[in-house]
Amino acid sequence: MATVFESTEESVDGPYYLEKVSVPEESEDGFEYEEIAVEEESVAEGEEDLEATVKALRDRTDLSEPVTERPASAKQPIDHIPEVVDDFLRNFLVKMGMTRTLDCFQTEWFELLHKGTLKTDEVGFIPDVYTHNQLLDNELKNVQRERDSYKQAAFQAGETIVKLQKERDFHRLQHKRVVQEKNRLVEDIKRLKRHYASYEPALKQLSEKYQTALRQKMLVSIERDRVYSQVHDLDSTLRHSHSSSGTRSRATESQKGPEKVQRSPERRTRPADGTAPYDPNSTTSKHPKDSEFPSSTRINPLLPQIKALSAQSTKVSNFSMIKSLKAHTMAVSCLALHPRKLVVASTSDDHLWRLWGMPEGEMIMTGEGHTDWLSSCSFHPSGGCLATTSGDTTVRIWDFAKGCCVLTLEGHGHATWGCSFHTCGDFVASCSMDNTAKVWDLNSERCRYTLRGHVDSVNSITFLPFSNILLTSSADKTLSLWDARTGLCAQTFYGHKHSCNSAAFNAMGDTIASCDSCGVVKLWDVRNVSNMVTMDTGPQPSNQVAFSANGRVLAVASNDGSVKLVEVASLHLSSLTGHNDAVQSVIFDHKGEYLLSAGSDGEICIWS
Repeated sequence: MATVFESTEESVDGPYYLEKVSVPEESEDGFEYEEIAVEEESVAEGEEDLEATVKALRDRTDLSEPVTERPASAKQPIDHIPEVVDDFLRNFLVKMGMTRTLDCFQTEWFELLHKGTLKTDEVGFIPDVYTHNQLLDNELKNVQRERDSYKQAAFQAGETIVKLQKERDFHRLQHKRVVQEKNRLVEDIKRLKRHYASYEPALKQLSEKYQTALRQKMLVSIERDRVYSQVHDLDSTLRHSHSSSGTRSRATESQKGPEKVQRSPERRTRPADGTAPYDPNSTTSKHPKDSEFPSSTRINPLLPQIKALSAQSTKVSNFSMIKSLKAHTMAVSCLALHPRKLVVASTSDDHLWRLWGMPEGEMIMTGEGHTDWLSSCSFHPSGGCLATTSGDTTVRIWDFAKGCCVLTLEGHGHATWGCSFHTCGDFVASCSMDNTAKVWDLNSERCRYTLRGHVDSVNSITFLPFSNILLTSSADKTLSLWDARTGLCAQTFYGHKHSCNSAAFNAMGDTIASCDSCGVVKLWDVRNVSNMVTMDTGPQPSNQVAFSANGRVLAVASNDGSVKLVEVASLHLSSLTGHNDAVQSVIFDHKGEYLLSAGSDGEICIWS
């Protein structure tokens, strides 16, 4: 018995064509098909209609169902095969090797699918073992993945715990060590406190002895001055007397006695003031290495150059900043210009002085040795040395060739504010907060004169070039001119109402500029000893004044962070801003082409 299937396939002539396939009675797959008996009750002869047939099928189905309840999924109709089942059928046919049946099934399935007669969305879900196994398999794979991730997380957590335990043990050991050190330090501090307490009576006793010795020293100093004065009067008397040689011999011996007393401490301490009051020719003040002051009738050899520069016109509006360099870590207190080269020295609160090549701003040298802040500096006329003043009360001389301090001058009782070299190079003058100024002899390495007259701190000091005249400004609101050869005050300028911070000569030496702590700037006529001009650049203090090389422009360092420029002829005032803090020092170069300023911000600004 052969079964015929009609197959529809795509061809060239049309989309589909019919092909007859016959299945022989003996199947090649070896499967024995069971013959289904035809029920007489369900198959009526031609006289039964469709309704009777459907009713008989329903009755037969009801009788064949078991009494127990079936699951809800089993009650769903199975007239249409769902999509999940078609894969199951394909897999079954492939597994059994029923290739021809598989071809017929796929041909009919896709034909219905393309025609649209197969509605897959209406096919209900029919659970079977295959789909259930697929769900269980997927769930098993998910559980296995989660298990692996949990294993990995547990492994990492274990490593982290081990690491944390090691760190904990390390920190425990460190903590124990720190606690032990702390306890040991606490014990040391307690022991030191007990030790310090035991020294308090001795310190108190030493302090009282020091005060007593200080008072005795002051009395001895006063007595010494009185004795020196008596010796000086005695020497003058003996010079004009015509007594016997024996009497003169005894007087000479009595004169040499105090001289030894005076020179002996001088060898031990360089700065001892071993001079009779204001008499450089006295035999009691002579020292074998003392230098001689040059004649005061010398003419300034730079006058022709100054007159040539004065013919040039300088406008303050032409200046602008071309460079700014960080010179020190703390405030820069002073700038000084080399006598011949465009080299600048700077001093700072960081205890250092430095040399700079301008206008490039490269650092040449650094010097350290002071134990406190530096206040000012001055170049030796030869350019080979530098003098510095400091809050440690000393004046130090530095040799550039040796790169070290070659002389330390001690004698001031408080911080030194300023210094200035004499043009001959043998003397340097310094001023201090102890209300005095001193003239030091570099050859004999001692103080030649102490200039006493100001009643408050002497804030600045400068030599008039190629002369023996000194100019000082003081917190007692005055300026003074001194004769360095005798240590006498020649003239005092009155007019400022506040502390004078700085004073300077112009290039010709006939005009003095000064400034005070309220920003008032004054110009003085040296010949007439009178005030010519008064300008207010305040209210902030003015820290320093400086004339240009031709004397036509005056620069003022102001506490408001700016540099004030004054045209001396027209008194036109302008400001240069560039510093972030107070400006402490200003200087011009030799030709007046550059202006340099330094401030509390630690920077040096170059203006051109």
